[in-house]
Amino acid sequence: MASGVSTRLTYEDYLELPNDGKRYEILDGELFVNPAPVPLHQIIVRQLLRAIQDYFDAHGGGEAIASPIDVVLAHDTVVQPDLVAVTASRLSMIGPKNVQGAPDLVIEVLSERTRQFDENTKRKLYEQSGVLEYWIVDPDRAQVKIHRGSEVFVVDQDGTIATPLFPEFVLDLRNIFPE
Repeated sequence: MASGVSTRLTYEDYLELPNDGKRYEILDGELFVNPAPVPLHQIIVRQLLRAIQDYFDAHGGGEAIASPIDVVLAHDTVVQPDLVAVTASRLSMIGPKNVQGAPDLVIEVLSERTRQFDENTKRKLYEQSGVLEYWIVDPDRAQVKIHRGSEVFVVDQDGTIATPLFPEFVLDLRNIFPE
């Protein structure tokens, strides 16, 4: 009779996964595999990356990094968010191989397959890990849902986003969502 023992994967196990083009993540010791994103998804990520990095370049530093990037939230939790942003005062968390700990801002762009996972499982994980702000970008609805502590804001494509994380930052969503 089988013992029913399960194995919790760790960061060391993650490093042994094949380099086969798939996007792997480990959440609380459990392996998840995601397909490659579609072009619209990548266009939105590029636009967000450009806007945030341009802000950092003009306002004294910080880094915006698009996936693939390993973010090690715990020994048994490694994620690859679509985009992370780390302010200048916390740049030491960006190491030579990964980001160690919770970035200031994490952004996920929804796809049909990841919608529930990003809106529920990852939202809770990021909140528990100390991510200060989590943006869920919905290309189908052309809107961004912002989770900031217990507050949730929804901004439509004709709106703008400002965040206390980046003083003077204003993001016009018309520049993010293609027409």
